[in-house]
Amino acid sequence: MSQFVFSMHRVSKVVPPKRQILKDISLSFFPGAKIGVLGLNGAGKSTLLRIMAGVDKEFDGEARPMPGIKIGYLPQEPELDADKTVREIVEEAVGEIKQAQARLDEVYAAYAEPDADFDALAAEQAKLEAILQAADG
Repeated sequence: MSQFVFSMHRVSKVVPPKRQILKDISLSFFPGAKIGVLGLNGAGKSTLLRIMAGVDKEFDGEARPMPGIKIGYLPQEPELDADKTVREIVEEAVGEIKQAQARLDEVYAAYAEPDADFDALAAEQAKLEAILQAADG
């Protein structure tokens, strides 16, 4: 049986003045699962996602991703730096991927060198391709 990539057990969230947003939520996701969160306005969808992403840490119960899993969260109303262009802000979000792609291009070019260490290049290529694959690149 496959290990869960994320588990949540009996999560509850109360906000002032004693308004219960979430009550005893338990769920688990397998790798590759496609998940949708549906509900009325104010039902707690965004709160649930903030807890899952680790942004909101003030709740009862347990919420934990599988070790090594990264969870991204894009708020509905993100706080953007007014001094940056939209392109600069987006590039910040994909910086690691962009660097991996640039380095992979360098590795491909290095294969053409007469004294290239093909074993080292192949190992680095595999590592970089895995990073890009994990990011759906």
